[in-house]
Amino acid sequence: EAKVSTGGIRGAQNVVYYWDSRFPINQLGVALATLGKALILKEEIKGEINKIVAGEVRYNTPGYIDLISRIQANLGINAHLPFNRQTIPVWMVSFLIFMLDYDGGEFVTSSHAISSKTATKDLENQGSQFLPEMSLKFIARIKDVIKQAKENPEGYTMNLAPRNSSFIKEDFNGYDMYVDYLKKNVAKDANLKIIKEAGKNGFRIMYDMVGGCMYKTMLEILNRLEIAEVFDWRNKEEDPFFHGIGKIWKANLKTGEKEFFDASCDFCLLEVAKSANFEEDLKDKPLGYIVLITDPDGDRLVIGQVESFNKAKTMEDLGMDFIKIDDEKIFVVYSPTYSFFLIMDYYMKQLKNEGIWKNHPRFIIATTPSSKCWNEWAENNGIKIITTPVGMKEIATVIKKVEKQISDNPEKDVVIEDVFGQEINLGKQPRMVFGGEESGGMITGLEEFIETKKLKRKAIAMREKSAGEASVIATALGAWLFNNKKLISDQIQDIFKENSIKSVYYFRDDIIYYNESEPDPVKLRREKEEGEIKRDKTDTFYLSLTLALRGKEITIGQVREILQEAIPDIDFAKLTDLKFTGDATLFQFIDNLFVQVRRSGTDAKMRGYAGGPDKKYCANFL
Repeated sequence: EAKVSTGGIRGAQNVVYYWDSRFPINQLGVALATLGKALILKEEIKGEINKIVAGEVRYNTPGYIDLISRIQANLGINAHLPFNRQTIPVWMVSFLIFMLDYDGGEFVTSSHAISSKTATKDLENQGSQFLPEMSLKFIARIKDVIKQAKENPEGYTMNLAPRNSSFIKEDFNGYDMYVDYLKKNVAKDANLKIIKEAGKNGFRIMYDMVGGCMYKTMLEILNRLEIAEVFDWRNKEEDPFFHGIGKIWKANLKTGEKEFFDASCDFCLLEVAKSANFEEDLKDKPLGYIVLITDPDGDRLVIGQVESFNKAKTMEDLGMDFIKIDDEKIFVVYSPTYSFFLIMDYYMKQLKNEGIWKNHPRFIIATTPSSKCWNEWAENNGIKIITTPVGMKEIATVIKKVEKQISDNPEKDVVIEDVFGQEINLGKQPRMVFGGEESGGMITGLEEFIETKKLKRKAIAMREKSAGEASVIATALGAWLFNNKKLISDQIQDIFKENSIKSVYYFRDDIIYYNESEPDPVKLRREKEEGEIKRDKTDTFYLSLTLALRGKEITIGQVREILQEAIPDIDFAKLTDLKFTGDATLFQFIDNLFVQVRRSGTDAKMRGYAGGPDKKYCANFL
């Protein structure tokens, strides 16, 4: 799993007895992983070592934090924990690792996954997620430890420092430093002024934390920005069961019997949004009322808005998901495809209003399954686009390459190779407008480099997606819409027209081959393994076609014939190309229609994405 995982090696745990090794994530496994990483770090760094250890609200997080910090402390590694060991968003940990020149971090989370899952997300010395080769290093060391344990009659002893070890320090929250950072991009005076003026005229916005870790941190940050009064808070109480969000009863595909399913807390999925019971809390809210929804570790943001029931047909035509509130109102849950589209356009126009847009050539970074409306918008505005495989670590890697070229040759054009092997010339001293994924994670770029405290390293953007950063600019956008008496749907259509966007439709879907909520660990493992076989057969079928086409062993005409035989219900005459995206197969059709099929790196799931100018074609091909 480490070879392909996009965000930590996730798995189910026994939420009551976290030492239960029948489950993939357990106390001993985390201890071994911690030891492996610590031993590698001790070899690579001969002096003082500093790492952050923190987590969100997942079951048993305090136990894992205690275990990780004490194993590291025993090896002489300084473990920095938040004050009072409170929960904290992953983006704050990433930001502080970079700014304080620390050597990495361990963060207990499983992003937006189901309640029973957890993981330790590994962060390197710039606050970015581990690349696969980094993970494979410590896995090799774990295997070495197990080999020693088997061969030595005495076994292998892991020692823990005492809880009051001088190497374990509760010494940060990061609020002031992060506010200074925000004021350099999304929380400039112009944005804060728009929010405050709208607030005086009655503007309110809901912030739904889904029971995650964001409330304490965001309240402090928003108070320091003097805009906290415009927010209504929802699900701010921390809860690893996420207040029942995503918990549903539905038929098991194999047995037909109704079972308890945890559909996660990913609000890009309509069944998750429907389970959140917004109808009750939004029935008295006015048209145009906006809701910001984060995930438990605070790195993803989804945006919704209350609109008139008369707009239901328009929303259906646009392919937008919505929930009926009553006979007069609906709640539209916007895919990040559309909400981020608005945000990047808003940010561009802000920079133009400041008169600084022309100071640098501009670029955005997007992942391969992201909507092509982003590409069309970027091209229309003279913005270069770099495409990467899925995963924020891939986006962070591109950012680092851009920074290095600027640092090494300030007067030379920056040239980056994308996932398809194309060289993208970004020009001299380029600046990033936006970096993000279709799944809800994004960051913005900076005009001026920020500098770390000790080593004076420089960055034009952070290394981890942040709903903290995204929610501030989303609030400014919401306030601007309020002041201009516009709805999100109106603004989306206006920008489509302004930029002659053709790829207006976008869909995504997951196929899950087993019930992740199965309580019997033996049955859970067996069904997951059976599902992984199905997943891999599907993935290998598409991948074999892609590689055979790339190797000129078959023609595109033969690809069409094979696909037509396998899937006779749709017509593949419009298929023009197949591409390997580093972790998925991309089908390119005429008229800008694309479909991407991707296997999950850590679960028995297939993920599908489709976009283009024709709604029917997108839905059918997906």
